[in-house]
Amino acid sequence: MSAMRLPLILLFVLLRSCIFASSVFLIKNPVDGLVPCHPQHIQALTQFKNEFDSSGCNQTDYFNGVWCDNTTGEVTRLKLPEGCLRGTLSSNSSLFSLDHLRYLDLSYNNFNSSVPSEIGNLNILEVLILSSNGFIGQIPSSFSNLSQLFFLDLSHNELTGGFPLVQNQTKLNYLDISYNHLSSKTLYPKSSLFMLHHLRYLDLASNNFSFSSIPSEFGNLFRLEVLFLSSTGLTGQVPSSFSNLSRLTKLSLDHNELTGTLEPISKLTTLDFLCLSFLKISYPFDLNLFSSLKSLLVLDFSGNSISPDSLSSDSGILLNLQKLDLSGCGITQFPNFLKNLHNLELINLSNNNISGKVPEWLWKLPRLSALALVNNSFTGFEGSVELLVNSSISFLDLALNHFKGPFPNPPHSLKSLSAWNNSFTGNIPLSICNRSSLDLLDLSYNKFTGSIPPCLSNFQSSLIAVNLRKNNLEGNLPDMCYDGALLRTLDVGYNRLTGKLPRSLLNCSRLRFLSVDNNRIKDTFPFWLKALPYLQALTLRSNEFYGPISPSDQGSFAFPELRILEIAYNNFSGSLPPDYFVNWKASSLDEDGRLYMEDNSSALYVYQDTIDLQYKGLKMEQAKILTSYSTIDFSGNRLEGPIPESIGLLKKLIALNLSNNAFTGHIPLSLANVTELESLDLSNNQLSGTIPKELEKLSFLSYISVAHNQLKGEIPQGTQITSQPRSSFEGNAELCDFPLKGSCFRTIAPPMQQQEQDKGEEVLNWKAVAIGYGPGLLLGLLLGQVMASYRPEWLIKITGLYKFRNR
Repeated sequence: MSAMRLPLILLFVLLRSCIFASSVFLIKNPVDGLVPCHPQHIQALTQFKNEFDSSGCNQTDYFNGVWCDNTTGEVTRLKLPEGCLRGTLSSNSSLFSLDHLRYLDLSYNNFNSSVPSEIGNLNILEVLILSSNGFIGQIPSSFSNLSQLFFLDLSHNELTGGFPLVQNQTKLNYLDISYNHLSSKTLYPKSSLFMLHHLRYLDLASNNFSFSSIPSEFGNLFRLEVLFLSSTGLTGQVPSSFSNLSRLTKLSLDHNELTGTLEPISKLTTLDFLCLSFLKISYPFDLNLFSSLKSLLVLDFSGNSISPDSLSSDSGILLNLQKLDLSGCGITQFPNFLKNLHNLELINLSNNNISGKVPEWLWKLPRLSALALVNNSFTGFEGSVELLVNSSISFLDLALNHFKGPFPNPPHSLKSLSAWNNSFTGNIPLSICNRSSLDLLDLSYNKFTGSIPPCLSNFQSSLIAVNLRKNNLEGNLPDMCYDGALLRTLDVGYNRLTGKLPRSLLNCSRLRFLSVDNNRIKDTFPFWLKALPYLQALTLRSNEFYGPISPSDQGSFAFPELRILEIAYNNFSGSLPPDYFVNWKASSLDEDGRLYMEDNSSALYVYQDTIDLQYKGLKMEQAKILTSYSTIDFSGNRLEGPIPESIGLLKKLIALNLSNNAFTGHIPLSLANVTELESLDLSNNQLSGTIPKELEKLSFLSYISVAHNQLKGEIPQGTQITSQPRSSFEGNAELCDFPLKGSCFRTIAPPMQQQEQDKGEEVLNWKAVAIGYGPGLLLGLLLGQVMASYRPEWLIKITGLYKFRNR
């Protein structure tokens, strides 16, 4: 199987890595109403804001989360806007003068400092939320002064050490210290954590306690209703004391290394949510052990081995289940016991070894709305072509199987369909357009024929992504966009489409990703797509596009957000003006914290955009697109003239391929300013002069090819360049030095000063143009290297395994 991608991820409404909708606890409002606050306290709040970089604050919203006492005007509740403050929360902060605070929420800011012990002086606090702030160091022991505290959230920070002494916190019933780096002493048998006998909610997930066994002292917390211990490094057996947790409704032990029996869990008859995924259990587990859990609604047992006997139709377990995840459990036959689970809403059987046909009875489960059968060996469906029509399925993922023949008519309730990497044949069923709504359609990597259904335009108010890549579709790309269309991704690459790009694409004002590569489309360069304000990736590779790629009116080429432009192997011609790369998005990327380009607007799936990369001289099929990825590929055309010096403005560019054209002149010195560059291919052109020694400064450059040009002189001997193979420099008769065989006994090339003098007029011209676009651009060229603090780890091939998205 070729390397594939992960376009659709069904979410089982997981908490952390497991199924869970939302917290069962509500924070009570500690104040009665919003009244005018005392001027002294308003001044303190203003001073507090001024202690930080508050440029991220909406100034009009800053005081919206301030509540004061009806009588005294004292601030009693403070909830700051998310992402408002950046800086150090110091011990003398004006915040600590607000000693009547009962509710304090500073979450989702960036303090990047230790938690001041002075928080312990706010001793009437009832609710304290400091999550997602980058706090470091230990939890101050002064927290034990907060005797009125009943809700404490310190999650998603960088805290270390153990949990401090809390004998005074008898009222604490909600504690979340997940996603930190707390030490194993937090769970020592005599830890103060086990003194919190009023706890109802405890989340310790994603710390690294590395404990030899789960402490039996958890049984002391007999009022617990929610317990999350996911990814905490726990090993050993589940202690028998767990049976004391008679009120527990939600339990997560996933991603630990448990051994022995799970029998104590079977005593927890009040459980409605249970996550035991990836426990590395060494024996096939019998699901019948959970037959006593009559209230269980959600079970995630993925990544463990299951006994075949517990999957029979005679099983009487789990009759009330609504959500079931058995992915990656080594299952070889379709679990017949599912036939009796009439309350099932969601099933995940992905990443197993199930072969044959999908049973007809599955589609008759009355409440089933989401089904994932990804990465098995299914070949077809039992029943007629109409068997799915009356199903209640809304989200269906059949990817990475061996389905053959025509695709059955889809359910009336269908919203999202992923069936990529199968062998479906025939036309895309037109009945799909009679459905009430559709937000995702991914039928890529199949054998569909015929034309793309024009009726996909019926879903203007719902359709987000369409991927029909690598089929045998013919005809024109139809008009799929009208005013108000929500389409963000359109990929029809590797088909047999002809004609021109439809101008109606301009109506898809939210389009971010457009790929029509490897078709037979004959058109001029679509400058008109500049009107799309969010377009980030445009791939026209291997078609019959022709003409110039520089605007005839000499206006700005730059697209507002474009950072991936792949137009290789067409018939584009002409030269590029000196200012061609001025104002390109690749000069500055605004990353939003996500690793990949994706759409996560749905509650049940994430669609990740993918692209065929030509990178470092290799072709990488269907790699997920990193948000940090910026590339230009003009290779295999008939472009001529000098490479514009303004290329040096693209400081965030990672890959540049101008090979197999007719470019002339020198290699631009300004390339040394493209400090993020990892791959540079200038081969098979008519470039002359020397290889600029300044390219040695490109510390991330791991691939360079200047083969088959007219270069001469010494090859710069920097590590990044001399580590390249000989083939990267061959075909230049007067080029010498390592890694070529010839040595340079004398200087053949003119001095660099002369080279710069020869280019003086050209450099001055393009700099003058850059000045015309704004003074900051020229300054950007003179600043030199801007070293990135983060380097992306390149993902060359994706195996296509289906997995869940974390919360």
